[in-house]
Amino acid sequence: MRKRTNKLINSSAPTAIVLALLSMPVVAQAQSVDANADGVVTDETQAAGQANADQGDTIVVTGSRISSPNITSIAPIQSVTSAQITDSGVINVQELLQENPVFGSPTLSRTNTAFLTSGTGVASIELRNLGTARTLVLINGRRVVSGVPGAATVDTNVIPTQFLQSVDTLTGGSSSLYGSDAVAGVVNFIYKDNFEGVEANAQYGITERGDDPRYQANITAGGNFAEGRGNMMVHFGYSKEEGLLSRQRANTRVDDVDSFFFETFDPADYGIPSEPALSGFAPQGRFTAGGRTFTYSPTGALQEGFSSAVNGFNRQQFRTIAVPVERYLFATRGHFDMTDNVRLITEGTYASTRSSREIEPFALQSNETGGVFPGVGGAMPLQTNVNGVLVRNPFVPDAIFNAATDTNGDGIRDIQFARRISEFGTRNGSTNRDFYRFVVGLEGKIAQNLNWDVSYNFGRTSESQQSNGQVNVLNFRNALNAVTDSSGAIVCADSSARAQGCVPVNIYGAGSISPAAVSYIAADQTLQTRITQQQVQANLSGSFIELPAGPLGFAVGGEYRRESSSENNDALTNAGLNGGNALPDTSGSFDVREVYGEVNIPLLSDTPFFESLNARASGRISDYSTVGTIYTWNAGGDWAPVNGLRFRGSYSRSVRAPNIGELFQGPAQTFPTGISDPCVGVTLTSTTAVSAACRAAPGVLTNIAANNGAFAATQLDIQGISGFNSGNPNLNEEKSASWTIGGVLTAGDFGVTGLFSRLSLSVDYFNIDVDNTITDQPRAFTLNQCYQLANQASCALIQRRSVATSVNSAGSLEFIDAPQVNGGTLMTDGIDAVLTLNAPVNFAGGGNVGMRVAYTHTFRGYEVPLPGAARDNFAGEIGTPKDRFTSSVFFTNDDFRFNLTGTWLGKSYEDDLSLAAYEVDRFSVSVPSRFYMDTQLTFRAAREFEMFVGADNLLDTKAPNILTGSPFNTTGTDTAANVYDVFGRRFYSGARLRF
Repeated sequence: MRKRTNKLINSSAPTAIVLALLSMPVVAQAQSVDANADGVVTDETQAAGQANADQGDTIVVTGSRISSPNITSIAPIQSVTSAQITDSGVINVQELLQENPVFGSPTLSRTNTAFLTSGTGVASIELRNLGTARTLVLINGRRVVSGVPGAATVDTNVIPTQFLQSVDTLTGGSSSLYGSDAVAGVVNFIYKDNFEGVEANAQYGITERGDDPRYQANITAGGNFAEGRGNMMVHFGYSKEEGLLSRQRANTRVDDVDSFFFETFDPADYGIPSEPALSGFAPQGRFTAGGRTFTYSPTGALQEGFSSAVNGFNRQQFRTIAVPVERYLFATRGHFDMTDNVRLITEGTYASTRSSREIEPFALQSNETGGVFPGVGGAMPLQTNVNGVLVRNPFVPDAIFNAATDTNGDGIRDIQFARRISEFGTRNGSTNRDFYRFVVGLEGKIAQNLNWDVSYNFGRTSESQQSNGQVNVLNFRNALNAVTDSSGAIVCADSSARAQGCVPVNIYGAGSISPAAVSYIAADQTLQTRITQQQVQANLSGSFIELPAGPLGFAVGGEYRRESSSENNDALTNAGLNGGNALPDTSGSFDVREVYGEVNIPLLSDTPFFESLNARASGRISDYSTVGTIYTWNAGGDWAPVNGLRFRGSYSRSVRAPNIGELFQGPAQTFPTGISDPCVGVTLTSTTAVSAACRAAPGVLTNIAANNGAFAATQLDIQGISGFNSGNPNLNEEKSASWTIGGVLTAGDFGVTGLFSRLSLSVDYFNIDVDNTITDQPRAFTLNQCYQLANQASCALIQRRSVATSVNSAGSLEFIDAPQVNGGTLMTDGIDAVLTLNAPVNFAGGGNVGMRVAYTHTFRGYEVPLPGAARDNFAGEIGTPKDRFTSSVFFTNDDFRFNLTGTWLGKSYEDDLSLAAYEVDRFSVSVPSRFYMDTQLTFRAAREFEMFVGADNLLDTKAPNILTGSPFNTTGTDTAANVYDVFGRRFYSGARLRF
C-alpha cells in the first residue's frame, strides 16, 4: 500500500497526461505504481513514490510494511499502471492480468462457469497455477472479502477497473507480512488518490462475427475541500458483456460426447471415440424392456434399436461459450486532515454483478444414479396394484409393454428409460451478486520518522441464485404412476397425489409431456449465500536509529480478523430430489489474532563493491480459532555492488489456514465413476493381505458363497457405489517454503549511451514448495490404503453392504467417503525475466518509442495428492505451458499513441494421468503454441478529449480443439476456455474526456 502526501496531483497538467500515456498494456517488473519522467517503470525508480521520497516524504510499497523514503522489496514485484489499464481496453482487470506469465489460468471466468452450481460469472486470479486459495488479494494493502462461499476466492468483477491507480503483483510467499493465503504471492489493487477533476470514458466492442457485444462507461470525479485539508473521489462504472452461445459458432455447434481430438493426435489410433457423437438422452426417449431397446423415429413411429448418431441429441445447440455479465460499480476514496499529524481515511466499494446461464434441457433417467426410482434399481413399474389387480399404465405402447419383464422379483413388469425433458425448455439460471466493502481509519505521525495507522475493514458478498429446468423427483414418480379411472380418464394412481394436483405424465415420444404435467413436475432451484469479513489492524513503522549505512527501518503491528460464510439451498436440492445429488447447506466461521514485526538493516553503503547492502527480516504469530497458533517468517536482502546493478533474494515460510468450506462443508452425496473393487476375485482360500481384509468386511463371505466361491461385483454394484464429500474441522494449515534470487540491471548507469541507455533487465529464479496441502482424499487411493496397506483411517471411510438388496449384492461397496484431508504436496520453480526499453525519438514529430518483454519459464510443477500417490505433473500441460511471454512495442507523442502487444503460450500437453488410462504416453498428445496480438490507436483531438480504436486477437488465432474426455475441456466451448481465446478477432472503439 502506498500512502500519499497532501501534495496534489494535477491531472489536467499536459506533462502529467503525456507521461501517463506512455505506458502500454503489459506488465513491467517494478516496485512502482506510476511512471517516471521517461515513462519507464523499473525496479529502481519507485516512480511517483520515489519522487515524493526525494522531497523527504515516506511511503509504503507492496512487499514491505516499513514506511521509508527509499524502501524496496526484496522479492520480485510486477506492476501495472492506470495508463496500461486504460490502453488495454479491458472491462475486467482479470483479462489484463492474464497476459502476465506469472498468473495461472483462471479457475473461474465468464467462459467456464456456465455449468457450475454456483459462481456463474465470477472472475478469479491465481499466481503460479497454485490455486486461487493460495493467492492473497488486497485493495490498498487490506484484505478483500471472498466472492465464492466457503472459499477465499476474490471476484475481480468487484474491482473498479478505471478507478485503479496500479496493480502490484508480489510473487513468492508473503505470509509474514500479510498473513494466511499469501503462499504463491500477493496481488494488491491500488485505488487512485488525491484526484482532482473529472475523467469519463465510454467504449463499445464486438467480435468480427458480430456477437458478444461489450459496453462500458465510467466517470471519476474528485476534488479538494476545507482549503486543501481534504480530498474526496467518487467513481461510477457500468459494463455489460452480452455473452456467447455455442450455436453461434460453427466449430461448437455439434455435440462431442465422450471424445477428444487434438491437432497432433488421432483418437482412432488409440481406440478413443471421436467427434461427432450425439447424446443418448434424446427428447423422444430411450426405453429398455426385457433386454430390448426402443425409441421413436423422427416421424414419431416407435422403433426398436437406438443409435446415437441417428437418434441422439445435440446438446451444443443449447450450451454457452461465455455467460453474460452486467456490472454496476461505485467506489470512493477520501481523506481529511483532522490535525497536522492526524488524518481520517475512508474507502468504499459497492459492486452489483448480474449474470445468467443457459444449458441444454435436463437429462432424466430411471436408474438409481440420480434417477427417479433409486429404490428399485432404476426400474419404472408399468403396472399398479389396484385392489389386488395389476392395472397397466395406459401411456405405455404395446411393443414396450409386451417386451417388459419383472426385473425386481416383485411380480410387476418394469422398464428403464432415459429421456431429455425438452418440454421443460433449456435450463436457465440467474445470479445476482452484491459486494459491499468499506474502510475507515486514522493515520498520522508521532515524529518525523515514525508513522502509525489504525483501520477497520468490513466486507460482505451476498448472492441470490435462481435456476429452472430441474424436476421434482417425487412428483415425477407420482405422475409416472398413471391409471385409467372409471370414467376412462387417465389419472395419477395415488389418491393423495391427485389431491395435491398430480397430473399424469406421458414420456413416450418427443413433445408428449403436457404443459399441465410440466407445471406439476417442474422444480426451480434457489441458492442464497452470504460471506462476511471484518478486519481491524494497527501499524507503527518508520526508523529510529541512524546506522552508518542509513536508518534502521522497522514495522510492527497487530490484526484481528473474523470471517463467516453460509450457503442455503432449497429443500429439494438438500434432499437430492430434483434430479441431482443431495447438496447440504454449509455455514461456519473463524477468527484470528495476529502480531507481526519487520526490520530493514542497512549494512553498507557508498563503499567499493557495496553501493548498498541491506538485510531484511519479518515474522508473524497468528492464533486461529480453528488451527491454533502458527508462525511464519521471511529473511533476505539486497546488494548493489555498483550503481545500476542490484541483486536480491529472500526465503519465506508461509501458511494457508483452511477456509470455511474445507472445514465445515456438510456431506454432499456423489456417485463416483471409475471405481474398481479390490475384492473382486477373492476366494475363501486366497492368501494375500487384500483377501484377508476383504473377507473381514460384512457381507463378503455371503457374496463369495453366492458366486461359486469367488467374490463378484455386478454392473449394478459398480453403478451403486456412492459416497459423501465433506469438510473436516480437524484440518491443519498448509505450510510452504519459497525462495527467490535474482537481479536488476539498468544499462544507463554503466555508461551506455544512446538508445540502449534506457535498457533495463531483471531476472529472478523462484521456488515454491507447499506441504500438508488440503485436498479431497481420492477414492481409489482410499481403497488402496485400506486393502493394500491396512490403513485403518482409510478403512473407516469405506462401507460395504452386509446383506444383499433387490439390486445390489451382499458385500458390495456402498459408500466411500472423501473428507478433506492434509497430506499432499505442491511444487513449482522457474525463471521470470523482464526486458524494457524506452527512449525519446526525433522522427514523426518526436515522441517516445519502446518495447517490453516479460517471459516466464517453468522448470517443474507437480502435485502429489497424498503420500504414496502418483505424482501429477502440471508444468507443461494445457493451461500451464513451460514457456510463456508477453511483449509490446509502442510509440507515443502529443497527437497520438500506438501500441502492439503479443502474448505467446508455448506448446502444451494433455494431462498425464488421463492418458495413462488409455496407456498413452503423456507427450503423445499435444497442443501447438498459440500467439495472440492486441493493438490500440489513440488520437488526441484536444487536450481534454481523445478517441481510440482497438483490436484484440488481431490475427484471429483459433483456440485448439479440446473435446470431452480431456480434463481441460470446458463444456460447451470445445477447448480449454480459461486458457485460449474463444471469441476470435474483436474490435472496440470509444472516447475519453478529461477536465
